[in-house]
Amino acid sequence: MTPRAVLSAAVALVLAAGPVLAADPCADWVPQPKPQNVGRDIVGQDLDQILDRGFMTFALYEDYPPYSWQEGGQARGVDVEIARLIAGAIGVEPQLNFVASGETLADDLRNNVWKGPVIGGSVSNVMLRVPYDSAFKCRVEQVTFTGQYAQESIAIAYSKAAYPEPDERPVPAYFRFDSVAVENDSIADFYLTSFAGGQLAANIHRYPTTQAAMAALDAGEVKAVMGPRGQLEHGLTDRIAIHAPPLPGFAVGTWTLGVGVNFRYRALGYEVDDAIRAALDDGRIAEIYESYGLVHQAPIR
Repeated sequence: MTPRAVLSAAVALVLAAGPVLAADPCADWVPQPKPQNVGRDIVGQDLDQILDRGFMTFALYEDYPPYSWQEGGQARGVDVEIARLIAGAIGVEPQLNFVASGETLADDLRNNVWKGPVIGGSVSNVMLRVPYDSAFKCRVEQVTFTGQYAQESIAIAYSKAAYPEPDERPVPAYFRFDSVAVENDSIADFYLTSFAGGQLAANIHRYPTTQAAMAALDAGEVKAVMGPRGQLEHGLTDRIAIHAPPLPGFAVGTWTLGVGVNFRYRALGYEVDDAIRAALDDGRIAEIYESYGLVHQAPIR
């Protein structure tokens, strides 16, 4: 699976994992055994050590526009700029580690935040674009989930020529007859495949990335694309519009994004959260999103 598909699927599985208890989301969770033999990557994780050495490390998903990717040897993306913002606030240089996604979000956090991969590589001080959920945080006790900096939501991009009237903007039921593109094995793919008992199956066109799906929409190969709003906005052209209609039966159409920090380094987590809060308050994070053609959706903090 691609980084985008794994992350989207992780959001779906994490946030639909069971009933969330309003009073205590951790009430149904039995604490895990404390992790053993996970100290090989602790050097350079403490805030004082980071300040002494003059840099901090960030885990970013590789090949994941518009959030984090490399182009012509240069790091680009919303999360790249947020990593630089955090490092600047702490007073050190950012070191960016572009990482592949695992099978689950819990795998990604284990490999990049609290333990490290089995072969090669090491943990990073901070991992970006981590979906926040009050029930899931109980299940990964080794990670502090903090620094919420945005929301993401599912939307539909559509051809203005195919749907010219404002009241004719497509909703999922339209795809019983009209073509729609999705990223293969993504949250949108899972939703549309199961919608209305599978009646949409013949009209779903799957692409390796949302970026490729948007290119197909712009070329007139399909009438619409469903996926995370930020990725749809990244592929906008004059021939395409976006809207976010009600999605019947969709468990979670909007989720909050933040960062993950090893639970042992709370001082670092506080500094990162303070940097993000300040950048939200003065509009710098919204400006980063705008510079990539995206609309910043403010997080619930």
